[in-house]
Amino acid sequence: MTTLLDRAVALMDEAGLLQGGLAHAESGMHFLRFDAPSPQQATVYRPLLCLVLQGAKQVSAGAHSLTVAAGQSLLVSHALPVVSRISHAAPETPHVALVFPLDLDMLRGLAPAVPPAPGTRGRDPFSITLCPTDPAMQDALIRYLDQCANRETRQLLAPITREEIHARLLLGPQTAALQKLLWHETTASRIFQATREIQSDLSRTVVVGELADRVGMSTSAFFELFKAVTGTSPLQYQKDLRLLHARDALRSSSAKVSQIAFRVGYESSAQFSREYARKFGLSPRQDRAALAAE
Repeated sequence: MTTLLDRAVALMDEAGLLQGGLAHAESGMHFLRFDAPSPQQATVYRPLLCLVLQGAKQVSAGAHSLTVAAGQSLLVSHALPVVSRISHAAPETPHVALVFPLDLDMLRGLAPAVPPAPGTRGRDPFSITLCPTDPAMQDALIRYLDQCANRETRQLLAPITREEIHARLLLGPQTAALQKLLWHETTASRIFQATREIQSDLSRTVVVGELADRVGMSTSAFFELFKAVTGTSPLQYQKDLRLLHARDALRSSSAKVSQIAFRVGYESSAQFSREYARKFGLSPRQDRAALAAE
């Protein structure tokens, strides 16, 4: 029987991708393959389901760190600045993973049909959940990829299976974390609103008390829960997003470093350069030059 690993490898082979990431337009999924351990990379995880099919990777956010091995899944419920690295990979057994982006509106539409998960009180509120990969989920993902390969089935059947995949998340071991996010009155959903507000305008100064008021929480409770959910403080969360957005702009445009710094909210180009070098190990100009030399 064809496995999800076989299917992922075949798609990357067909695309001529020996190493790196493949954005699969027909399904909206991403596939990854690396044949050696990698250095640490900073990026933003959006709400997603990641299945590690072979090898392993380490993911860190704030004080939280975890290893995702073959046969395990990672569920991310908030946009989260993370540092990750491929920890186990070799030419004969490369690291292979797939990423399925989540549709939170679809999950919210399905959630009322699912009974409340027991034992949610006292659970770790961190927005990354690690669990074994459900065989039924793998089967649904294979069927989804099969349906996306043909125009007729992509239009008629794939949307049904895509909804099934979201429903299986609500029926699986991740349901407690998702339910706390999806119901609007929960504190987890309020932190989600706060992260969305920070993302909407990175140039705006974050005032923690004002942000807490807008989501209906006291400043102290908001600060503590924000850190528990995201692994970092609201100000550090914004700083990490600013630097990651600036790095994308440096790599995709010819704008001056000072212009990019001001665009993401820095008033001082010198401060931007210092914080950029502290996070990425190179100054903005050095990082841009390194990319051009690759």
